[in-house]
Amino acid sequence: MGLNLNYKNGQTPLDEEEKEGLKIKSITTQEELDEFEQLNIEKAVEWTIYSKLKPENILTEKFIKNLHKKMYSDVWKWAGEFRKSDKNIGIKWTQIGIKLKDLIDDTKYWLENKTYPPKEIAIRFKHRIVAIHCFPNGNGRHSRMMADIIIESIFGKELFSWHKSNMVRADETRKEYIIALREADNGNIKPLIKFAES
Repeated sequence: MGLNLNYKNGQTPLDEEEKEGLKIKSITTQEELDEFEQLNIEKAVEWTIYSKLKPENILTEKFIKNLHKKMYSDVWKWAGEFRKSDKNIGIKWTQIGIKLKDLIDDTKYWLENKTYPPKEIAIRFKHRIVAIHCFPNGNGRHSRMMADIIIESIFGKELFSWHKSNMVRADETRKEYIIALREADNGNIKPLIKFAES
């Protein structure tokens, strides 16, 4: 039967090769996929809680890939691997490694120089990494978890609430999130920080 996905506003379609990477062949609908991914993500959250993450290890390509793998490896064969195709959003796939290194270097600079308050550093990182769009799927959820890890493990502050929603469903919360992302694209990070906190 195959995987039949209904993409919501702001979601990135998978190409046929990426769909072939689905490990659980009984999944055929978006709802089933969301459910299995959510279970996998909950395991990843547990891993972050019990791993005693060291700040110096978080801002690395290795950690960023490893987190994605922990979030999606039960569902996708390519979990934790950078995408190898261009998408409707994100940079050219051949530039991912370079742009991610720029982001990591910029974030380390912001930390050392206290360029922005802690919440803003975490959200700026989240915004830039989701714009790079490192992976075939799961970039939004991965970027939100990265922001949570930065705010908690680097700054020792409480996690963002993200409207207490996984934002998979196409509801008002998701619309608000997409609007906040577009504002951040235009240089106004405040709505995205506000969204993360509410």
